[in-house]
Amino acid sequence: MQSFIPNAQDPRKFRDALGKYATGVCVITTDCPRGPLGITANSFVSVSLDPPMVLWCPARYSRRYEAFTTCNSFAIHVLAQDQLELARHFTGDGLDFAPLKWSRGADDVPLLEGCLARFECENYSVTEAGDHAVVIGQVIRAATREGAPLMFLDGRFQPG
Repeated sequence: MQSFIPNAQDPRKFRDALGKYATGVCVITTDCPRGPLGITANSFVSVSLDPPMVLWCPARYSRRYEAFTTCNSFAIHVLAQDQLELARHFTGDGLDFAPLKWSRGADDVPLLEGCLARFECENYSVTEAGDHAVVIGQVIRAATREGAPLMFLDGRFQPG
């Protein structure tokens, strides 16, 4: 028999229920006064095809929150299943780009090499939503390659 959350206000049970939905894993990058900045996220979704728009949701408690909610431009990098170490790398402070292959795009946004897909975006809007913000980006450029995605399910990274 299925077990349902008797009270969705229980944070642990709510988080466990959300963990049953498999998501892709991405790294979002921007340029900030301290240099290139990245963060690993799984809250990424398409919003519109015309014009092309996507969104992601940074946590308000993150030290990187202000940089990402006030930037002019950012890039979303969808990770392939062989990029687990890249995902883990940006769960840290986000400022260490030294060991990575990357270049600068428009507005000096860091662009990571080898990702499954990349969306270069202009910041369209930011809306606070509970303990996160909803950041909508208008996509200026997109690129893809073949491969299987890195997934996040039940609180763990998993191959796609």
